[in-house]
Amino acid sequence: MPNPQKEAAVAELQELLSKSSAVILADYRGLNVAQMNELRRKMREANAEFHVAKNTLTRIASKAAGIEGLDPYLEGPTAIAVSFGDPTVVAKVINDFARSTRILSVKAGVLEHKVISAEAVNDLANIEPREVLLGKVVGGLNAPIANLVGVLNAAVASIAYVLQARIDQLGGVPAEAAG
Repeated sequence: MPNPQKEAAVAELQELLSKSSAVILADYRGLNVAQMNELRRKMREANAEFHVAKNTLTRIASKAAGIEGLDPYLEGPTAIAVSFGDPTVVAKVINDFARSTRILSVKAGVLEHKVISAEAVNDLANIEPREVLLGKVVGGLNAPIANLVGVLNAAVASIAYVLQARIDQLGGVPAEAAG
């Protein structure tokens, strides 16, 4: 019979998993308290949370949240990074931390309630931030318009040059200015 603390932990995990934009499972074995606190601080800055949870409770909560396929990754010590914002940001934080400490290792991830591999989490970390991608799209949409303005401006400028050359050829002063 489950006890109230475990039921509360499962309910909290289920809520986190349901509200998340991305979840990353990592093996935290070997991290000391200072490193764990540093990672949690970085996660908060990235609008994410970092939790250590029992595999059995995580398995129950993930099934209740509608996430299937996590069972093979819930072996050994497992920490859960839960993102509520841009999924690429939390993936970058985890990836950078794993690279710098050489202790933390990514097991798998969940993106839009679908399980993704550790390699896919790495690929997600290498995607540019949303703002940069939007800037590139806007720049791409703006380029044809800027080119059109340049072409139209060149046509008007060449007409002005031709008229000025004709004025210079006829004696210098246009008829409107003389009158």
